[in-house]
Amino acid sequence: MSAPIPRELRREVRLWAAQRATAAVLAFCVVVHLATIIYAVQGGLTAAEILARTRGNVAWAAFYVVFVFAAAVHSAIGLRTIAAEWAGWRGSSAEVAIMVFGATLTILGLRAVAAIFGAGG
Repeated sequence: MSAPIPRELRREVRLWAAQRATAAVLAFCVVVHLATIIYAVQGGLTAAEILARTRGNVAWAAFYVVFVFAAAVHSAIGLRTIAAEWAGWRGSSAEVAIMVFGATLTILGLRAVAAIFGAGG
């Protein structure tokens, strides 16, 4: 019978997996985002025309909400790793700071999505 896997190790494995999963989501989102911009600009659309077309579009809003969550999770986990490996900052204070960073990034991103896609604005 093998020994149980320590809780901290399981947590690190889950964070590692989340980092990789969000990287895949971000890769897709960045490609779609840039391809859409290139297509729209080559078609002669201005930023104002693009924003006018996207306002109220639920599909694009949902896409960017996914983009925001993936970016917030990915960057928070990455920043946590950098803080631990380069600065030696570990423990509860680092965890709280990283969680605040991730939550702040999420809130700011969702506010941007709401402003662009017309929810409340």
